Amino acid sequence: MPKYQFSVEVEPQFLPEQSEPDGGVWGFAYTITVRNTGEVAAQLVSRHWIISDARGHTEEVKGLGVVGQQPLLKPGEAFQYTSGCRLRTASGTMHGSYFCVAEDGERFEAPIPMFVLDAGGLGGSTRVLH
Repeated sequence: MPKYQFSVEVEPQFLPEQSEPDGGVWGFAYTITVRNTGEVAAQLVSRHWIISDARGHTEEVKGLGVVGQQPLLKPGEAFQYTSGCRLRTASGTMHGSYFCVAEDGERFEAPIPMFVLDAGGLGGSTRVLH
């Protein structure tokens, strides 16, 4: 087991009630579970997202913490949160990384795997790319 490691799982969801296709806006939510799979307690300090729509428009988002928090996770502990974004197309992708600092001062990044945001017609379908 690596000494410093967070695993990240994502469950995206299309939000028809927050979308206006006629106005060129599609809303999505994503629930993220961050788990400390390493051997040392560590804190999630900041996030870096790369969000791309189906037309190739890319936006980068950087900021402290997630949903106003900077969780400290002991080995085996997990933190889950839900956030969202809007796209100008009915589909797109997101990926990125979390910057983390371990209790002993070691710094490391936890990759966020690319996932697909897809309005998928009526019901909406989502999938995670591995």
